[in-house]
Amino acid sequence: MRVLVTGHQGYLGTVMVPILRAEGHEVAGLDIGYFADCVLGAAPDDPPGLAVDLRDVTVDQLVGFDAVAHLAALSNDPLGALAPQITHDINHHASVRLARLAKEAGVRRFLYASTCSVYGAAGDELVTEDAPLRPLTPYAESKVRVEDDLLALADSGFAPVFLRNATAFGFSPRLRADIVLNNLVGYAVLTGEVKVLSDGTPWRPLVHAQDIARAFARCLVAPVESIHGVAYNVGTEANNLTVAEIAQTVVEAVPGAQLVIAGTSGSDSRSYRVDFTKAREELAFEAQWTVPDGAAELYREYLARGLTADAFFPKFTRLARLNTLKDAGVLDDSLYRVRIGA
Repeated sequence: MRVLVTGHQGYLGTVMVPILRAEGHEVAGLDIGYFADCVLGAAPDDPPGLAVDLRDVTVDQLVGFDAVAHLAALSNDPLGALAPQITHDINHHASVRLARLAKEAGVRRFLYASTCSVYGAAGDELVTEDAPLRPLTPYAESKVRVEDDLLALADSGFAPVFLRNATAFGFSPRLRADIVLNNLVGYAVLTGEVKVLSDGTPWRPLVHAQDIARAFARCLVAPVESIHGVAYNVGTEANNLTVAEIAQTVVEAVPGAQLVIAGTSGSDSRSYRVDFTKAREELAFEAQWTVPDGAAELYREYLARGLTADAFFPKFTRLARLNTLKDAGVLDDSLYRVRIGA
């Protein structure tokens, strides 16, 4: 199958491409390159790709693909809060436009990277895909809107599927430091502290980047009629943990690390535990990575690849990276590139 991965030079895309290639798919990429050089260790082996802003994609660029795996987005709650209109322009409007163009180009499958954060403040009960959606941030709200609009585009020739990923973790050559487990392990390696800014009580479902890629791979080979317009939670119940429990796994993974529950940010209203039965039963998908295994992997990779504070905080944190590009004149206030190739 010929597959276009948008955001192939991002945290998830860099993990997904080799997994899809190993499954025998012909993979191409599309990415504007905000984070292309945010690499820890050796440079990844990228597929052929287009350096195109998601907002500027043309139908001709989508012709000939059997499927689109759409990962590209501003994946950051702090950025969404700071610039909600840009988040909606890129995450919502540009994503729906991409889907319309893909449909026009004859693309049959459209795999959309949604998020479990659409459930918002769901409490302690396990939520299924049928639970009410209560997005609490512009990022999560944009995901809900895209799901609704893509479902309206679905017909006999165009099958969108919504993969509601739990919070990602795990090593990627293009690292992200602003997701909870990656951040806590990095902070512990660099400072000796496992620092939790909230009170540690909110629930979070977590899933390894490799498992997300494997779920997408399953949707590429599943009968198209079975995934048509369907939402799947991607993760495992074993990784439904409180932030304090996640932090404790980091203490156990990083020798000498000390736990600090700062509580300076107060209680976090985003709290949800997720049921992943549907993906197991309908996709035969089972997440393989546990949070302790992921913490151990991150610790090992951070040490082996020489992680430094100078890279971890400004380079691998999404908001800081975009601000650096803006300050350097590479991006304008709407996050369009003003110097192509920079």
